Amino acid sequence: MVQRYFQFLGLEQTKQLLIANEKPLKPYIRVNTLKIEPNILKSRLENKGFKLKANKWLSYAFEILKSPYSLGATHEFLLGYYYVQNLASMLPVSILNPQKGDLVIDMCAAPGSKATQLAQIMEDQGNLILIEKNPKRIPALIMNIRRLGITNSIVLNFDAIKLNQYNIKADKILLDAPCTGEGLIREDPTRRKSRSINDLKKLSIIQKQLLKSGLLSLKPSGQLLYSTCSIAPEENELVVNEVLNELKDFSIAKISKGYGANGLNKVFGLKLRDDLRFSQRFYPHLQDTIGFYLCVIQKLD
Repeated sequence: MVQRYFQFLGLEQTKQLLIANEKPLKPYIRVNTLKIEPNILKSRLENKGFKLKANKWLSYAFEILKSPYSLGATHEFLLGYYYVQNLASMLPVSILNPQKGDLVIDMCAAPGSKATQLAQIMEDQGNLILIEKNPKRIPALIMNIRRLGITNSIVLNFDAIKLNQYNIKADKILLDAPCTGEGLIREDPTRRKSRSINDLKKLSIIQKQLLKSGLLSLKPSGQLLYSTCSIAPEENELVVNEVLNELKDFSIAKISKGYGANGLNKVFGLKLRDDLRFSQRFYPHLQDTIGFYLCVIQKLD
């Protein structure tokens, strides 16, 4: 893993990344604005002894500076007023920005962090299709949908690789793809040794299949946001590059705000699509988040 980091980050950046991975991750919550206003929730939690800090990127996200007890043990949590979620994980839905009347698909929806955020931004209107392949993960997804008071969604149990076979055409699609989780070492240090190059190879095949199926399910001018909790180019830029070189009616959209670092268009001695620089990477040592990647792909008219 570290040898690969040297190749696309260099020695000094790799050292900083490894040091940052030793630091505890800052906890965040996402306020469920379908049920409560952010400032009201902030006051309620601070009255219980919590200390919250507003976030510069999202008005409904708070960093938890002090927590007298578990964030999952408050009445507010049980009432569905907030969701405990990584900051980087909140950005894909915010950037995709679905509208109230859209048909939106979450291709890998469980346990529901991004699925419930999609519904929140859609103001619980429109049509939200939540796909989950693993039936054992669906109860958690449904529980979170119910806890947060969401009614505009339907949960489907099938492999999203087959999505394009159903001839559904969506305005917006979120593909938070299954990955090695190389970016989650701050949360789970065992990932340093529990992931191998073979895992990267196997998952990249699945990621390409999912991405192709999702892109073929977009309406003209529709957008798909591809994301992973990995900093591995094999799961990110190399996946997008290969699929878009096969499908010609798509381009990578520029994200209006530079949250993270630019995506890579040169890596491991390979020259990739120039517009991959419009995708964004998040690193523990630069953005103080988990390692994360996101890319917005638009279907041409």
